[in-house]
Amino acid sequence: MSQYPLREHAANTLRAHSNRPLHEISAEAVGAGEVSGADLRIHADTLRQQADIARASGFPQLAANLLRAAELSDVPNDELLRIYDMLRPERASYAELTRLADYLEATYGACENAAFIREAADVYRERNLLRR
Repeated sequence: MSQYPLREHAANTLRAHSNRPLHEISAEAVGAGEVSGADLRIHADTLRQQADIARASGFPQLAANLLRAAELSDVPNDELLRIYDMLRPERASYAELTRLADYLEATYGACENAAFIREAADVYRERNLLRR
């Protein structure tokens, strides 16, 4: 836990999704119109650092969630919403879910998310939650 919170213990290494150093993002910069939407998004490396802290602190599920979030940090919001919708019960077939997993893995290198979606597809099939 000595690294947490990152803003206090690793501030000079943190950066926004835009790669802008976090210390450059301030209320003054926002007020001056110098901050973009990408400046307000978290960088995948920060999520990975948080995952390391969570794992070391005995929270493996939280660490896994943070790693999946890091993988998705480059996925556009409209695609994330489509993925979310497909993962709702009875919204997709088994083949559609496995294609989605393959797409995420090939396009974004999102291996953990792909494995998660494949597992969900198997569970949905077992529980009869796939689109009919």
